[in-house]
This record gives sequence, structure tokens and C-alpha cells, in this order.
Amino acid sequence: MEFTAKQIAQYIQGQVIGDENAKVDAFSKIEEGVEGSISFLANPKYTHYLYETKSSIVLVDDQITLEQPASTTIIRVQNAYDCVAKLMQLYESAKHRKTGIDQQAFISPTAKIGNNVYVGAFAYIGDEAVIGDNTQIYPNTVIGDQVVVGSDCIVYPNVTVYQNCKVGNRVTLHAGCVIGADGFGFAPTEERYDKIPQIGIVTIEDDVEVGANTCIDRSTMGSTFVRKGVKLDNLIQIAHNTDIGENTVISAQTGIAGSTKVGKWCMFGGQVGIAGHITIGNKVFLGAQSGIAGSIKDNQKLIGTLPMEEISYFKSQAIFKRLPELYKQINLLQKEVEQLKNNLSK
Repeated sequence: MEFTAKQIAQYIQGQVIGDENAKVDAFSKIEEGVEGSISFLANPKYTHYLYETKSSIVLVDDQITLEQPASTTIIRVQNAYDCVAKLMQLYESAKHRKTGIDQQAFISPTAKIGNNVYVGAFAYIGDEAVIGDNTQIYPNTVIGDQVVVGSDCIVYPNVTVYQNCKVGNRVTLHAGCVIGADGFGFAPTEERYDKIPQIGIVTIEDDVEVGANTCIDRSTMGSTFVRKGVKLDNLIQIAHNTDIGENTVISAQTGIAGSTKVGKWCMFGGQVGIAGHITIGNKVFLGAQSGIAGSIKDNQKLIGTLPMEEISYFKSQAIFKRLPELYKQINLLQKEVEQLKNNLSK
């Protein structure tokens, strides 16, 4: 599907500089641009690519100053990154969506399947499960008994949703993620660890995206919650009875222990580790590899294995690099002080 610069500018409220009839039907990075594609420029350090790219159209952020004319057609916008995201969403929505039930899929006679649903080969949908309208269930996926999956969801191959769990509308579950496996609950005795039955569920609210091979454990009782608008990267572990607040985003390899409550609009970097039974406030930023052992109030920015405020952390790291040099200086100063003491005592 082709779009002209004029059509694109009208859609994203931009200003065309150049040929408003220039046509594109694909996306490309500005440094790898080809004819017929659209690129974007939001970071000033990539500005030099604008003068050599072969992309037919480039979205350019208003904050970027151009030093010379460009041969490509430019569309000036307030936020190039946001605009290209909108265009990619439009492009994605225009793609053909699969519908229909593959003959090699298994659907329980007691399951309820909505309109325009796709169920791929070797997918399994259990007893009394409910699948909403326009949802796509890809091959080898298991939807357990009494699971509810909302409308307009995409469940990619090899996803497993255990019994009784609830998935909202417009949710994307990427390949291999597991929703509702048992929480890690064991009671130690003198002879062994006795398993504590995990009789709760997982509730995923609307507009959530869960990355590949991420695991969200069912609660011991009640529900583990992933609230509206949450975005989870690949390879994340969310333990039982945890509650992830609305619009929080979490990067890969983060682990959150059980019964932890995470606030709204938080951002966690990769490999963050969070202890159990604590509360993380709203709008908390945790840098990569932060280790969190206690509760955190709203609007904090922390980084480090022993987390500290962001500015203090970077100052400390700058000093840490100079420790060998500083150590030598301290030794020399100590010797000079000793010599001064000796001289004064005489």
C-alpha cells in the first residue's frame, strides 16, 4: 500500500518540504534508506545521514536544525519518533489478519469462540474457555480450561495460559510466554520442602504486551495482577501475588519476587532484581541491574546494586575509576604528615 508525502503529512499534521507527491510503501532506517521507503530523524547525531540517504521521505523533528538542503522530501513534525510510531501502527493495522479455525486445532465443545477469530494448527482451547472477537491464537498455543481471553488480542505460537486466568482486550502475548504457572511456594520441614498449592490466578488487564518467554506466576490465593497498559520485555519473571501498576514498562531479565506492589508509570531497566513483600511507588525509575531490597516512595530515580540517587551514583562511579590514583596520593599525604609530626616534635 502506497502513501504520498501529502497524505502522510495530513495524517500526522506535518509540513512537507519538497515533493508532496513522493510515494513510499516501506520503512527503513535513515542510514540504510532505499527509494520508496520512509525514515525518521529524531536524534541530532544522525543529521548527517539526511544529506546522503536514499529514502524518498524523511520525518524530521522540529528541534533539529538543517545545515544544508536535502535531496529527499522532508516532513517537519513536532515529534518525529512519535509520528513514525503512529505511521507504523497504521501500516500494521492495514495488514491482512488471519481468521478461521485450522482443522488441526482442538477446541473444546464447551468453549465459546467469538467472531472473526483465528486458531492455528495444533492450538488447544480447553473446557469453558472464552475467546473474544477478532482475537488470533497462533499454532501450538495452549489456552487452559475456563481461561478468558478478550477481544482483539494476539497470542503468538507456543504461549501457555493456565486454567482460570483472565486476559483483557487488545493484549499481545509473544511466543513462549507462560501465564499462570505455579508460584514458587514451598514450606520447609525437617525432611523436605512441602509444596503450597497455588490456587489463585493471573489477571492481565487491557492493552498489555508481554514479551517472549516471560513468566507471570499465578497467586497462592486471589490474583497476580498486570494492570492496564503495562509493557513487559522478554525473559521477565513476575512472581505470585505481585501487582504491576498501570502503564509501567519493564526491560528484559528483570525479576520481581512475590507479593510486591509496583506503582503506575514506573520504568525498570534490564536485570533489575526486586525483593518480595515491598511497595514500589508511582513513577519510579530503576536503572539497569539495580537491586531493590526495600520499599521506595513515589518519583524516585535509583541505580546500582545498592541503589542510590542517580546523580550520586554517577559521581561515585567517576571517583571509583580514580581509586588507585587516590590511594597513592593518600599514602603520600600520610607520609608527609608523619614527617611534619616528627619535625614538630623535635
